[in-house]
Amino acid sequence: MACPGCRRLIFGRRLQRHLDVCPECHHHRRLSADARLAQLLDPGSQLALPPIRSVTDPLGFVDEQPYAQRLAAARAATGLSEGVAGAHGTIEGQPVVVAAMDFGFIGGSLGAAEGERITAAAEYAGAHRLPLVVVTASGGARMQEGALSLMQMAKTSQAFAELDEAGILTVAVISDPTYGGVAASFATLADIIIAESGARLGFAGPRVIEQTLRTRLPEGFQTAQRLHAQGLLDEVRPRGSLRSALGQLLRAAVPAAAAPESPGHSTPLMLVREASELPAIDPWRVVQLARERARPTTLAYASQLLDGFYELHGDRLTGDCPAIVGGLGRLGGAPVMLIGHQKGQTTRELVDRNFGMASPAGYRKSARLLRLAAKLGVPVVTLIDTPGAAADVAAEDQGQAFAIAENLRLLAGLPVPVVAVVTGEGGSGGALALAVADRVYALANSTYSVISPEGCAAILWRGPAAAPQAAAQLRLTAPDLLRMEIIDGVVPEPDGGAHSDPVAMVELLREVLNHALRELTGVPPAALVRRRRARFREFGQTLPSAMWTGSEEVSDDDAAAL
Repeated sequence: MACPGCRRLIFGRRLQRHLDVCPECHHHRRLSADARLAQLLDPGSQLALPPIRSVTDPLGFVDEQPYAQRLAAARAATGLSEGVAGAHGTIEGQPVVVAAMDFGFIGGSLGAAEGERITAAAEYAGAHRLPLVVVTASGGARMQEGALSLMQMAKTSQAFAELDEAGILTVAVISDPTYGGVAASFATLADIIIAESGARLGFAGPRVIEQTLRTRLPEGFQTAQRLHAQGLLDEVRPRGSLRSALGQLLRAAVPAAAAPESPGHSTPLMLVREASELPAIDPWRVVQLARERARPTTLAYASQLLDGFYELHGDRLTGDCPAIVGGLGRLGGAPVMLIGHQKGQTTRELVDRNFGMASPAGYRKSARLLRLAAKLGVPVVTLIDTPGAAADVAAEDQGQAFAIAENLRLLAGLPVPVVAVVTGEGGSGGALALAVADRVYALANSTYSVISPEGCAAILWRGPAAAPQAAAQLRLTAPDLLRMEIIDGVVPEPDGGAHSDPVAMVELLREVLNHALRELTGVPPAALVRRRRARFREFGQTLPSAMWTGSEEVSDDDAAAL
């Protein structure tokens, strides 16, 4: 067979072994819907979904031939009654509903039958509380069905909205091509969007755009790789790894039966709740330790704390900020959403991650993942390590303040447990955007403040030389934060700091997180939100008793409260 990509001749059996991907140029040939189901679902697990009822040839449309003849030819060629095949089965042992489109059926166009099949698959997934995976391949809405085809966009979007309301995970696998009404409805409404290598996705086709604008389109226009860089896709995968990626994702996202609580103390053995139990340390020295390059990063914690961590990408709007990372994984056998700042350790990593200073796209990505956690009923763990949010022209033009404010509002009302840990620097609103939580902890050598010591010194002391003095005055160390009740506890670090023994640091943090989530799991969502809001409501009303020396002038009411 001749590869459409490189024109080389390939033996059919070799091509079949490579899942219809050219072993020379990696061009992905189009698959039938039946072949797609066979590749994704575990052998022997496939059970066809119930038949559907839909209209055929509603307009009696005729172009070069009657639409009824086109339908008959498509059915004969594909063996399908409509351009979508649906099945209930398992992927790597995880139960799932899959609906796959077939481009060979009148260009994968969206007609009444296809819209009905997608909608029926969504309803089946909702009724059985199973994740839904849709594999898209379409040239757009079906012209021969007129406005009735257009209505399928609204119908399928409504079906996905109902799955959102029911807390059912939806995943779209984008194959080549996915255009028009499919792209502008269920294909891009899924919680997680994975594109097959080489896939193209867009509303208007490139020929239409070129003819309308009379201009050449940029290189890579509408390709999966370009869309991923623009924050519109979670991942781009070659066909050979799609099944394993979906299996990993389903294991990470779908709650299992509650794991039995491990025996232990009511408080983790290593968590410090009293500032008096912490050793005195020079604040400026703590600042240096918090900034130590070798400290574990969020991705390092994710890979060691969580089983099957699946990183998610993009804000679905403008980009995929590398300074905030997040994804799903399992902690203590239960799914969690982990979100955190990512600095890096080498100079190259630090530059690539903008030193952990997130752009608006980073905070919008965080907000997107928070909403997904709320939908799935999955607790959230945030790891905070940033000098502050990005403060540059691009960030301001893209609405940095708006993006941070949205995170604060979301976290305040999130109906799932939230545990935040300051693992290094907690700088200003850029840190707080991930720290509105039910439990807020800090590593022993971390800092958390309204501004950096250098920034404070520059403004109030008129020069950076006073940074150590500013560090002491800001009371940004873990003991001070504990006295102010900003944090609930301090996680000790190994001798020399977290960077001296990252493995031990991970185990200390694991114990604290497991304990906090056991405490919070089972608390009704309304109670979680009420308590979280009450916690932050109290800040600034009174001075915590641990901070009061008796020399301050306070009102009678304040004194009584103390």
